[in-house]
Amino acid sequence: MSLLKHVGTIGSLTMVSRVAGMAREMIFSRVLGANAVTDAWFQAFIIPNVFRRLFAEGAFSAAFVPMFSKRLHGDGGLESARSFSDDVLSIFLPVLILLCAVMMIAMPWVIWVLSEKPIDPSEFDMAVQFARIMFPYILLVSLVTLFTGMLNSVSRFAPGASFPIILNLVLIAALLGSEYAAENFRWSVERVGLVVAWAVPVAGVLQLVWLYTWTRVEGFRPRVLWPRITPEVKRLSIIALPAAIGGGAYQINTLVQLYFLNQLYEGSVSHMNYADRLNQLPLGIIGIALSTAILPTLSKFVGGNNKEGADRIQSDAIELSMLLTIPAAVAMAICATPFITMIFQGGRFTMEDAAAAGSVLGVLVLGLPAYVLVKVLVPNFYARSDTKTPVVAAFISLFVFVASCVWNIGLTLPGLTIEPLGYGVPGIAAASVIGAWINVAYLYAVLVKRGYYTVPLALLGRVARQLIAAAAMGAALWFARDLLTGWYSAGLFERLGALLVLVGCSAVVYFSVAFMVGAVDRQRIAALTKKRVP
Repeated sequence: MSLLKHVGTIGSLTMVSRVAGMAREMIFSRVLGANAVTDAWFQAFIIPNVFRRLFAEGAFSAAFVPMFSKRLHGDGGLESARSFSDDVLSIFLPVLILLCAVMMIAMPWVIWVLSEKPIDPSEFDMAVQFARIMFPYILLVSLVTLFTGMLNSVSRFAPGASFPIILNLVLIAALLGSEYAAENFRWSVERVGLVVAWAVPVAGVLQLVWLYTWTRVEGFRPRVLWPRITPEVKRLSIIALPAAIGGGAYQINTLVQLYFLNQLYEGSVSHMNYADRLNQLPLGIIGIALSTAILPTLSKFVGGNNKEGADRIQSDAIELSMLLTIPAAVAMAICATPFITMIFQGGRFTMEDAAAAGSVLGVLVLGLPAYVLVKVLVPNFYARSDTKTPVVAAFISLFVFVASCVWNIGLTLPGLTIEPLGYGVPGIAAASVIGAWINVAYLYAVLVKRGYYTVPLALLGRVARQLIAAAAMGAALWFARDLLTGWYSAGLFERLGALLVLVGCSAVVYFSVAFMVGAVDRQRIAALTKKRVP
């Protein structure tokens, strides 16, 4: 396998998706701004995505991909893999339908629990309505995840990496159409939010059609049969359960964050969302791409007792991820408010909103290397069918996150009063950063203790040189940032020019210094691409 090639395929398509997502958020901020409607919309959108990551992307993928791949490349071949996937689909679909039915009924209680503080009845009804419209998206996108896992097992990464683009394009179309209607037919902000909410399940249907088509191209022909619990399905459930619990910790983290944000000022959920959108750009392109690409190969090496091969893949993933993540984190920390202003400010999204979201981003990106490292280290456990250890790490991280959030906003109970630190939304972002680094520390400590993997000294040396290059880049950005102040909130071409100057300055300085100090090794890059160096 060429790790760089597969990461490039996944990463480039993910980048297209993230850029489309950025365009979506830019339009969203201008059309809807940061207010009670957007808070309700983002909250409603988070809920199905929490369950999607819990049941589909996390637990299901971690258990399904190694089992499906083993059958596909084993004695049974394609027929064995087809039979297994059909049995899984026939159980998976009824469970998802039941989950949707229960959540649609319980949605008022879910919104009430997440809000807790007194909320205007009209805003409460709007949040419930948005959530009920969008929640069925989990059923559609979970089936998409099943088909993506099947395709990833035959190294067909492009369809699974490209399907998020569909969601972004549909939402952009809905936003632009709604903006036209708002200007010409006097649509209210609430009505625009409602139309954009309906665009989510519509996009889910299109995504499902896209992935189903590709599974048929690869010859899998997925079918829904009468549900039956076979030994393979039972084993999948046993493996997936700890991963679901572990994924539950991450998703509880998201819901807890939503709860604490709802205790702060109006617009807090929106400011965190816009900051996290920029933070997720390198995380998706680098972390998720690497995690997806290395799991099948790690599973193969671990299954063949090839520790040298597994260690090499793990080291390559860490080196490549840090080479790209560290400069991204430094650049966004220094230029947080300018980036937010250039990309999102305008229309209903004011300069004050940009400053607030920028302060959140400046804190949030301090955890970016940790978020990526978690994505890169966890496959080492999943390749060994060990889904329990990431559970423990996730819950430790969750405990630290909750404790930090409580300390930030304060708590009053009978006989107990915790005075708030009062750092607001940036304080909640800092709690997330602390939890992420503790998660990384625990995962790595377990890998070392069990003899699964230890970071080579040579790799530590290259990462140290990457930090030197990032520091030089940060110093250059510190001076360049203030020279372009007047361009950040100007016209489109001025903003684009400022963005290109900052990004170009970052890339030139970082990679120039990286080559000079030896943070980028030509032999290592050649090894990742499996090409000879002349």
